[in-house]
Amino acid sequence: MVKILVGYFSNSGNTKAMAEAVAEGARSEGADVDLKSVEDVDMEGLPGYDAIVLGSPTYYGVMAADVKDLIDRSVTHHGDLEGKVGGAFSSSALIGGGNETTILSILQALLIHGMIVPGVAKGNHYGPVSIGQPDSDVKAECTSYGARIARLAESVSP
Repeated sequence: MVKILVGYFSNSGNTKAMAEAVAEGARSEGADVDLKSVEDVDMEGLPGYDAIVLGSPTYYGVMAADVKDLIDRSVTHHGDLEGKVGGAFSSSALIGGGNETTILSILQALLIHGMIVPGVAKGNHYGPVSIGQPDSDVKAECTSYGARIARLAESVSP
C-alpha cells in the first residue's frame, strides 16, 4: 500500500475542500493518505511518503507563503524525494486569477526534488483548479486526480 501526503493551505476553505477530494480519490485506490494542513506536516516524515500532493490558493500568481515555507524547509531532504510522485492543485477568485502559475510554482519545486510529476491530457493539464468554492465538477476532477496519483505511486513504488 502506498502512503500519500495531501498537504494544503486554505484560508477560505476552498483549497481544503479540494484537498479532501484529492485524498478521497487516493483512498479509493487503497492508498494510506495523510491529509494535513501544511503547518502540521512533519518535515522528518516527508521521505516516508510515496507521493506528495500540495494545494494552495493563488496569491499574486504563486503559491501561498505557508506552502512556500514547507517547500523551503524541505531542502533538508533534497535528494531523498527523488523518484517519488508529486502533484499540485490550486484555487483562485477569478478565472484569470493565476491558478496555472500557482500550480507550476509548486511543480517546479517538486521537479527540483527529482519527483515524478504527471500531466493531465484531458482537463486541467497541470492539476485541478477551482474558481472560488469547488463545485461538483471540480471535486470530481480532484477525486480523479487523487486516484491517478495513487495508481502512479503504486506503479513506481519499490
